[in-house]
Amino acid sequence: MSTITIKRVETKKDLTRFIDFHYTLYKGSPYDAPNLFSDDMRTLSKDKNAAFEFCEAEYFMAYRDGEMVGRVAAIINNRANNKWQQKRVRFGWIDFVDDMEVSKALLDAVAQWGKSKGMEEIVGPLGFTDLDPEGLLIQGFDQLGTQATIYNYDYYQKHFENDGTWVKDNDYVEYKLYVPEKMPEKYAKVAEMVTKRYNLHVKKLTRKDVFEGGYGKKIFEVINDTFKDLYGYSELSEKQIEQYVKMYLPMADLNLVTLIEDRNANNKVVGVGISIPSLSRAFQKCRRGRLLPFGWWHILKALKFHKTDVVDLLLVGVLPEYRPKGANALLFTDLIPWYQKYGFKWGETHVEMEHNGAVQSQWQYLEREMHKRRRCYVKKI
Repeated sequence: MSTITIKRVETKKDLTRFIDFHYTLYKGSPYDAPNLFSDDMRTLSKDKNAAFEFCEAEYFMAYRDGEMVGRVAAIINNRANNKWQQKRVRFGWIDFVDDMEVSKALLDAVAQWGKSKGMEEIVGPLGFTDLDPEGLLIQGFDQLGTQATIYNYDYYQKHFENDGTWVKDNDYVEYKLYVPEKMPEKYAKVAEMVTKRYNLHVKKLTRKDVFEGGYGKKIFEVINDTFKDLYGYSELSEKQIEQYVKMYLPMADLNLVTLIEDRNANNKVVGVGISIPSLSRAFQKCRRGRLLPFGWWHILKALKFHKTDVVDLLLVGVLPEYRPKGANALLFTDLIPWYQKYGFKWGETHVEMEHNGAVQSQWQYLEREMHKRRRCYVKKI
């Protein structure tokens, strides 16, 4: 068999090849929802991604007989390592043909680079932060992927589990939540109770609130406080928050963004619910992840005209001290009528740690189905 050659990404042209490999490998897949080329280019460019304040990264491509057969990103999140007292190099953006030699060569390249930096373990798939896709899909290969998650072929799992050196580090699950015809009575009762007892209320945003009133920043501050104790999380920096506000909130349909404020605490934001119409089918119609010539139109149809049956629950978070009070019911009593109005049939949750009962209990009054599972693997190096 021909030798596998590993090449490090060194130029912008190399990075373009690195990103484009996914579109080649998954061409024609009915389930893959590929990232936009421009989004991946921005995330992976060291001069554009604010995560490089505290991250290091190198990217590797695998070639056989002059043909690209795999890719992987090697990432060291120094902030997360310091927080969790670990010495870990992450692997992400991993794709490969069904050949154990290829996947091994790619992961060995990550391990060797990590070891040269003093790392003791390799873990993934993970990105720079929790807002990047994470977790190898191991269940739900016949389910449509989402903008915020990884889709991969089923043979990827075999490459890790047949190798014998990798172990499970964490599993995530995802739920399909069916939009009810009527508001669940329990949500309505709890929402009414927390409004009266705790003086919490729903805050709907205007563009001025987001970009001039400081609410864009407040959203991600709540996300930081909500997720700070979850697996591998590292708090977003001020620069990252500023970047995410500029990147994502201009496109948001603010009807699908709901905040909870505490009137007894000077209108402190204590909960966030951000949904978007699913862009998965629209992204599939963007030729090799490009907005031109017609990709932009498909995205516009999904975002503005809601030409999709699915809504993605991108970020749902309530500060820990407000969860026992039932504050999340306020989010759902505001958002569910919008889902009904827009004609969404079901919602897709973001990844949830498999044993996070507090999060999963939020969906208990909805018809639901756990339809995807994904895994992070780890091994010593």
